[in-house]
Amino acid sequence: MRPSLVVAAAVVAVTAPAFAATLTPNEIQSTFFNGQPFTAAATNIKYKMTFTADGKITREPVGAGGAKAEGTWKLTKEGFCTTWKGSKPNCYRLVTAGDNKWSVMKGSTSVATWTK
Repeated sequence: MRPSLVVAAAVVAVTAPAFAATLTPNEIQSTFFNGQPFTAAATNIKYKMTFTADGKITREPVGAGGAKAEGTWKLTKEGFCTTWKGSKPNCYRLVTAGDNKWSVMKGSTSVATWTK
């Protein structure tokens, strides 16, 4: 590979994550917090997640592993927070990660992937 192509490829690899768009709270609510189930994957476990307009969440494992859970959600100016029964609240941002794919971010770490 020519040196100029190597440099161009390195620049694209480094800057590509910067093009991920962060969803606004309104986009999060209309896309995900509308009562329609979607798939969430974290630590090799998939869940069917449902966020309802009244601020409630349910999750059901798809396949082996994981556990059913219920909780609540609320929007924030940066994204959203969830509180699962028996746990403390956690807040996240949601960024695009491809076609019909989003990364759930806690700080600079992706903790889950949501797909529709």
